[in-house]
Amino acid sequence: MSDGSLSQDEIDALLQGTDTIEMDAGVSPAVEGESLSDHERETFLGLLRGLIESQSSNLSMLTGKTVRIESPTVEVSTAAELSADLPDEVIEVKIDFIEGLRGDHIYFLPLDIANRIASLMLGQEGVELDEMALSTIGEAISNIAGPATSTLGNQIGRPVQTDSPVNKRTPKNEISLPGGEGLVKVDYPLTIEGDMPSRLVEIYPVSLVKEVVSAMEGEPAEAVPGIDMGSPARNSGIAGKPTPGPGIGMQQTFGQALGGMSPMGQGPPPNVQPVQFANLQPTGGRIEQGNIGLLMDVYMEMTVELGRTKKLIKEILTIGEGTIIELDKLAGEPVDILVNHKLIAKGEVVVIDENFGVRVTEIVSPIERMGDLT
Repeated sequence: MSDGSLSQDEIDALLQGTDTIEMDAGVSPAVEGESLSDHERETFLGLLRGLIESQSSNLSMLTGKTVRIESPTVEVSTAAELSADLPDEVIEVKIDFIEGLRGDHIYFLPLDIANRIASLMLGQEGVELDEMALSTIGEAISNIAGPATSTLGNQIGRPVQTDSPVNKRTPKNEISLPGGEGLVKVDYPLTIEGDMPSRLVEIYPVSLVKEVVSAMEGEPAEAVPGIDMGSPARNSGIAGKPTPGPGIGMQQTFGQALGGMSPMGQGPPPNVQPVQFANLQPTGGRIEQGNIGLLMDVYMEMTVELGRTKKLIKEILTIGEGTIIELDKLAGEPVDILVNHKLIAKGEVVVIDENFGVRVTEIVSPIERMGDLT
């Protein structure tokens, strides 16, 4: 039986834990020593808040509905705590960082919001979450991850690239969470016009978030009275760490050396103001939908292509009645459906009364269609 005194090991354990006793509610280190300080968490949260407008606009354009992504919460959790907090079944979209930054990067969506996004993008109500729907959801999440990847690259001063998205429907006890280090959970409230509020969960490793915050907080230059050292566009909503513009430090040094004179020795230093750029982000899907309504009466040529082949001119000149031309399509393979000679879908040939028709079996994704236009 214990006499009530503490052993040396217990005393050491208490002393080591004194710096981590006071923590925000909901923040628990996944591995001993792996957590975020309040300052690191607020800095990273400020960066994420600066992305919300562009991410909401991207989803609005893809779905044709007004999508609102609101300010997230950021907390550190273990893999077990993250799994317990998710619905029983989720859509998992894994878009790992592979260059500039390296680490796991995962999004989780509840089935209801994933189904709604896929239905709106495919133009069908209540679609099944099959391979095509999962690919569509992956495309939507890629348009959310894109602004985040670009901003992270700007903040750390080197290009950041991500791997191709891997999409799957999975029970929460089978999700792909990395083990062995702390995980940062970013929880976004998300609402699609006309639907109930839902959520989107994003996962980063703690080590990656610390690397980003550390790179964002390079040695700041001394402030010059009357000169704004950073604009909102450069600081991404993060206060207290302005980024000096090129040449400011040199101008300050000359001004101080010459007793407040400009480098040319004529008058006080100029009052430098940051450039203000207009917002180039789209304003949402409602305006896009109104504009496209003007084109609804325009006729476009739709053709169905059975197949193609290439032949020499001398071979073409020998073609006559009864000549068999072999195409590049196999028997039973889907035919291509083109609008103005651009592939939009694939289908199978059917007979309707005495006429040929085509039953659509696959819609080409918007990304592939954009690739054909360029």
